[in-house]
Amino acid sequence: MTVASDIAEEYYFSFLLDRAQRTFLAMASAEGGVEIEQLAVERPEALARVAVDPIVGVDRARALEIVTQARFPERVREEAADVVVKLWETFVAEDATLVEVNPLVRDPQDRIVALDGKVTLDENAGFRHPGHAELVDAEAEDPLEAKAKAKGLNYVKLEGQVGIIGNGAGLVMSTLDVVAYAGQRHGGVAPANFLDIGGGASAEVMAAGLDVILGDPSVRSVFVNVFGGITACDAVATGIVEALRLLGDEASKPLVVRLDGNNVEQGRQILAAAAHPLVTVVDTMDSAADKAAQLAAAGA
Repeated sequence: MTVASDIAEEYYFSFLLDRAQRTFLAMASAEGGVEIEQLAVERPEALARVAVDPIVGVDRARALEIVTQARFPERVREEAADVVVKLWETFVAEDATLVEVNPLVRDPQDRIVALDGKVTLDENAGFRHPGHAELVDAEAEDPLEAKAKAKGLNYVKLEGQVGIIGNGAGLVMSTLDVVAYAGQRHGGVAPANFLDIGGGASAEVMAAGLDVILGDPSVRSVFVNVFGGITACDAVATGIVEALRLLGDEASKPLVVRLDGNNVEQGRQILAAAAHPLVTVVDTMDSAADKAAQLAAAGA
């Protein structure tokens, strides 16, 4: 076992999938054991970022180039390169989006030890790795995220007070932005989650989404923001009405609904006819975000 007194130096190394740039990166630094995000901001020259061709991969020669560029001490580069090759093999074999070791340490005998690490797996490749399910630490999972996952929902818990439901990741991300902006005018309320119900907005899907969001005690209002495309707005509106019926008394927080796109007028008519006391229909995205933020602030 390595203890603090056995550590001579600490380094940092990771392989990651940079989705924004659509590339693979090796990131390494001779200054490990610290928050790498902080190092990247305060001393970016101390963090090497090396693009990796996924077709060519990382052999020992390439690994040596990477640790050299990261200014690893010469006496540890050979052994560090061996570790880097193994990390790349793990990254590829397990369909990971991140394999990070921080710190990677040198002991007094110049041996390299991966002291602490983090691995993020690509859930889209889960069908190739049935054994990954056994690695999940249920006690460490956020219960709402676990519940959403069990229902097949794309959900991420955040720290705010306005629950968000949208159809399409791009629309949901935009909704987070407008709610955050509107929240600045209403006491600093913020989005409570990311929830993308995808192309289908059936009553069951909508009810599952609302059930997860309303189960979050920090949520004070819900903003349903849907652009009707393949799934028309009248079908979405019917789903909302039916979802509220299915949830019954479990639905107790105000909903602001903004519909646009295919069959929008029919969708608004369905919600108007239902006249549910929790539902407020707002025509524009910005106005709806402002209303949801206002309701969340009032529910404090």
